[in-house]
Amino acid sequence: MNVFSFNVLGRAIMTMQKMDPQDRAIVAELAGDPRMATAELARRVGLSVPTVRDRVRRLGDSGVIRGYRLDVDPAALGYPVAAFVRVRPGPGQLPRIVELAEQLPQVSECHRITGEDCFLIKVHATGVDAFEEVLDRFLLHGQTTTSIIQSTPVPPRIPGLDGDDGPAGGAATTV
Repeated sequence: MNVFSFNVLGRAIMTMQKMDPQDRAIVAELAGDPRMATAELARRVGLSVPTVRDRVRRLGDSGVIRGYRLDVDPAALGYPVAAFVRVRPGPGQLPRIVELAEQLPQVSECHRITGEDCFLIKVHATGVDAFEEVLDRFLLHGQTTTSIIQSTPVPPRIPGLDGDDGPAGGAATTV
């Protein structure tokens, strides 16, 4: 397994690993069921239990597998309103936007982006009034543009697990 840093704009932003077909099969199976027992995973990918255990450990150590997450519907927790908010910070306010996004429990994602805006933030709220309160916090530090999420026809997925060789002849990326 060759692990190296991928550099964009002078900063290391992700780890890439050249994965063989067995690694891809392991990741694809775990993407479908992260709680799968090692013995079942080994059976499905056609490898021994010790080999699978070692490969999963190496995939984790190298940063390919970054964790195992619980996927909960925010609406079931009382947060039926979701939106993407693009934020263009005012002069000197860039660090404050990050701090605010980290502090607000309604923020589930915050991405630094290119273009006219600097951040794309996913916000969940109990209603429009509660969403407005969150939005007002960001408006103290810059301009915002909001897009309410109506539906999610393509839910989050892992690129390169559908048989595509991925970039650079089989190197898997995480975004």
